[in-house]
Amino acid sequence: MPASPAESQAELGATLRAWRDRLTPAAVGLPSGRVRRAPGLRREELAQLAGLSVDYVVRLEQGRSTTPSPQVVAALARALQLGDGERDHLFRLAGLAPPAEGEISDHITPGLHRVLNRLGDTAVALFAADWQLIWWNRCWAALLGDPSAAPAERRNFARATFPVHGEAPALTDREVRSSRPDAVAAAIVSDLRRATGRFPHSRRLLRLIRTLEEGNERFAALWAEGAVGAHREDHKVIHHPSIGRIELDCDVVTEGDADRKIVILTAAPDSEDEIKLRLALLADAAAG
Repeated sequence: MPASPAESQAELGATLRAWRDRLTPAAVGLPSGRVRRAPGLRREELAQLAGLSVDYVVRLEQGRSTTPSPQVVAALARALQLGDGERDHLFRLAGLAPPAEGEISDHITPGLHRVLNRLGDTAVALFAADWQLIWWNRCWAALLGDPSAAPAERRNFARATFPVHGEAPALTDREVRSSRPDAVAAAIVSDLRRATGRFPHSRRLLRLIRTLEEGNERFAALWAEGAVGAHREDHKVIHHPSIGRIELDCDVVTEGDADRKIVILTAAPDSEDEIKLRLALLADAAAG
């Protein structure tokens, strides 16, 4: 006999608690802090990593929530550093079909999580093949603001580069300028075209491209050129609200068959900008 909705929600909650308990703060790049009653993550830490409210995590774990959306389940899988099999199990417990083959993946393997967490105080973010932001560290949030305040579907660098019908960019509320804005825009478009060859059956990717074509004339013109390429590097100037102007190099490393992009922001060693980057992190820690 199939499980009732209440039984399924209870099993989902119990599984989330078990996976949260087995994950240490150090494994996700968080300080251990004060003495803990249990070795695992606290609910507020899981909520922070997944970009959810603490109350929502509590309701999920207590079996009091309605069926979570695919975006929420994917965010929990990333935060809990699940393998592919565990991620698919979590989707099924939530009453959802696991991500289809051929679709762009937002999943982060445990090994990649470990690499990202070891980058320490460097500002790092991870984007999916369609430039959807799927992970960022504390230094990135300190520098550019916390992206979790924006709706998940709006956390996309292509949409930030090519606003649809004048919508405000959602990746950051701070002024960020590129040294080569036209080259970056062309590179993003050519990279998306390359992604259509890698993920020809991705509904999400095709939906994004259709939205940008219909909603942004500049994107439509660049897309019509048919260029194929990748976005690799840039030099950016960020105006931080309390630190001021910070100049940084931006490097993009493509990772694995999933075509995920690791974006790293660094300052020249021993420069004034490196000091400002550290001050931005300290200011964020003090505010938190």
